[in-house]
Amino acid sequence: MKFVLEVTIDKGKTAEDTVGELGRILRYWGGNLGHYELKPGDGSAVYDSDYQEVGQWRIDDGDAS
Repeated sequence: MKFVLEVTIDKGKTAEDTVGELGRILRYWGGNLGHYELKPGDGSAVYDSDYQEVGQWRIDDGDAS
């Protein structure tokens, strides 16, 4: 299994406060992962604190790089 988190940091709140927003995203999704089976294909959009979509996380099968 491979956990992939992709966040674009060149717009919105994430660009204004990169460290703060990335920390918030990691804390939020770290706490929210219990709602998923964490199997390949699971994932969700990632939002900044203004609720603007800035990326996604997903579970891959781990075979691809």
